[in-house]
Amino acid sequence: MLRHEQLRLARTARLIGAGLRALLVLTVVCGVLYPLAVTGIAQALFTDKANGSETKDRSGAVVGSSLIGQTYDLPKQHPDAEEAAKPDLKWFQPRPSNGLGSNSVNTQYSLILSGATNRAGDNEELVGWVTDAKAAVVADNSTAARKVRPQDVPAEAVTSSGSGLDPHISPAYAGLQVHRVAERNGLDVERVAKLVKDHTEGRQLGFMGEPRVNVLELNTALRDLTGN
Repeated sequence: MLRHEQLRLARTARLIGAGLRALLVLTVVCGVLYPLAVTGIAQALFTDKANGSETKDRSGAVVGSSLIGQTYDLPKQHPDAEEAAKPDLKWFQPRPSNGLGSNSVNTQYSLILSGATNRAGDNEELVGWVTDAKAAVVADNSTAARKVRPQDVPAEAVTSSGSGLDPHISPAYAGLQVHRVAERNGLDVERVAKLVKDHTEGRQLGFMGEPRVNVLELNTALRDLTGN
């Protein structure tokens, strides 16, 4: 009986030892070597993407990620005031982001949440958003030299993307803003139009998607140009 108990304990000890060795080996392989290998390959071959597709200005300072849209609004006159954000019209404006919620879990940080409006095309609130957004685009971008017509406003100027974080607009919407941006910054229209053209990306692989303009990269180039 004692012999049997000793054998059982020995087998148990071997199993525990094997389990601990397996845990140690898997921890080293999966928790150390594999992450290091993946990180090393990513940094060597895809440095920009691995670091978050950072967008930098002329001085080399990081101003954001080219994958995530930003707002370009005027600061509140009173920090604690409940007032609607007003766009800073010296910058190119991105798509609306009505689908974004607010962070209510960790209020220490002003996080943005990805999301769409989840409203049908005939939803009264969505129709109101689109109507108001179109009127604002027409009013904001009409200048003494060029009047914007409602039919000139492209769809993405008045609707948010599925994620609410799309950093791109169409060349048509960027072109619609050229006169206003030029006027607000004291620049020639042709110079601003060339800036848009230089930052217009073609279709992926030549046939996927549509031509687009990254608003963050465009505004970064505009800031470098104006020195603001």
